[in-house]
Amino acid sequence: MTIMGRDIALKAALLAWLTGVWVLLWGNLSPANVLGGIVVGLFVMTVLALPRVPVEGRVHPLSVVRLVVVLVYYAAQSSVQVAWAAIRPGPPPVNAVLRYPVEIKSDLVLTFMVDALNMVPGTMVLDIDREDRVLYIHVLDVGKPDAVDQFRTIVRTYESAFIAAFERDLEWHPASIVAPTDDSDVDSVADTIDDISTDYSRTTGDSRKKDRP
Repeated sequence: MTIMGRDIALKAALLAWLTGVWVLLWGNLSPANVLGGIVVGLFVMTVLALPRVPVEGRVHPLSVVRLVVVLVYYAAQSSVQVAWAAIRPGPPPVNAVLRYPVEIKSDLVLTFMVDALNMVPGTMVLDIDREDRVLYIHVLDVGKPDAVDQFRTIVRTYESAFIAAFERDLEWHPASIVAPTDDSDVDSVADTIDDISTDYSRTTGDSRKKDRP
């Protein structure tokens, strides 16, 4: 797929998503609601457009299905654990903030993973160290000796599923960074700075001479 075709596909998918959200908000599938969702979606995409987020890697449908299964399974498992922690007799559960380094390179995929973790009952990502690629995650009920290791295993499974679905090493390419591509551009900027500094020095010197008696 070409870059233009990929861009059109992404815009179509975003428009379909916004239209679906609009229909769900109204709670009724009708031609008027679908048309209204398309109009609102186009308005959001054009007038209220956010800065473009670089899309790096590819989408693998089978891996996405596996990712959905992983998310649903661990969300259900965590729901049962949180419900049991709320009704079981004894002291309240022990909570902790765990530090987990991630290997995900793309900020977009990392955002997906953080959103997925925040949807798990009893789990909340408190901070993201973007430069060092580290997550600080609040975890409920880590009083058991192996609870921390179990949670790290779950997060590692999440990460592996996201990488397999969107960010395989052989297909991932970092987004290009806008920077001077020619040494002449850098030289011209340096010359401009020198000219400004020279003009400023001359102006300052002239004003000092005028102030002298």
